[in-house]
Amino acid sequence: MKVMTATEASRKFSDLLDAVEAGESVVVTRGGVPVAEIRPSAHRTGRDLRIALEGSVPPDDEFASSIYEALAELINDGADPWAGE
Repeated sequence: MKVMTATEASRKFSDLLDAVEAGESVVVTRGGVPVAEIRPSAHRTGRDLRIALEGSVPPDDEFASSIYEALAELINDGADPWAGE
């Protein structure tokens, strides 16, 4: 794993992104202390979502009703929150 200072990361940000894009993880330090780890973004798929939700209990009718009621309040409110500015 590559390590670079915050100053170096700032000055060479494009190089840092190139390394991450190539699959490398980079630890950024400040004052010798690790403060961040930058790594490639995980690619997610619909299959990942199905696996994550597997075994979850689907929302019941009361939940759906509550969502629709909340949305109706937002839609029917009609007040312009920026009108007073």
